[in-house]
Amino acid sequence: MRHSLPLAPQFYVTAPQPCPYLPGRMERKLFTALQGDSAEKLNDSLSKQGFRRSQNVLYRPSCSECSACLSARIDVRRFAPSKSQRRSLRRNAHLHRRASSPWATEDQFELFRRYLDARHADGGMADMDIFEFAAMIEETPIRSRVVEYTDGARGDLAAVCLTDVLDDGLSMVYSFYDPELPKSGLGTWMILDHIDIARDAGLPYVYLGYWVPGSPKMGYKAQFSALEIYRRGRWEPMRGDDDYASETHPLSTDPIAEQVANISLPDSRG
Repeated sequence: MRHSLPLAPQFYVTAPQPCPYLPGRMERKLFTALQGDSAEKLNDSLSKQGFRRSQNVLYRPSCSECSACLSARIDVRRFAPSKSQRRSLRRNAHLHRRASSPWATEDQFELFRRYLDARHADGGMADMDIFEFAAMIEETPIRSRVVEYTDGARGDLAAVCLTDVLDDGLSMVYSFYDPELPKSGLGTWMILDHIDIARDAGLPYVYLGYWVPGSPKMGYKAQFSALEIYRRGRWEPMRGDDDYASETHPLSTDPIAEQVANISLPDSRG
């Protein structure tokens, strides 16, 4: 009798470094390589368990004294836009969407640099050059798309999102937009548009990355209805910030070996 074996990726932990979301704390990540014929299957499986993709790597926060970074996704079927989000939809109705294969362009990089310089000048990506940008866009072993949004009248590039297509949704890997259009709310609008894309494609979720209670940088994600949080091994409807105060306690985290042991891996069969 022939038995199928589970995929057995190797997991590693990064060295601690200052947390970009909560001052005075240190972050580290649990990660594994994303490669081979089973890359899509592994990405689909681990995305449902709070992992995110960065090029050929899947990672999840695994801090020694904090578990505040919580993976967030929107349940497309239950989502209903707020009044301000409906205004955002009307305000940006002139933008045209174009989805293509993950290929970096000079126009994208120019917009990316202006976005970083205006919004994240001291962030970890501030020094990225065009070659590193191209790697971020193009080095993907799974089904990814670059979604561009252009002004309908002028044709200028207004916003871009690198998006992964999962078996149960869309994962917004990284997005950026024209920093000279702050009143347009393009960051929020791109999420709303991805909800429409997922709905049209019959995909139940839009994955937004991590939500961190108490972090102003991540507060915008809590403004979306039907938001779910991956916490302690399962997805649950998001509650208020106060309900997650225990996640910053030093005893909130499990040992690395236990975290890895509790990861469900996909079957190796095609």
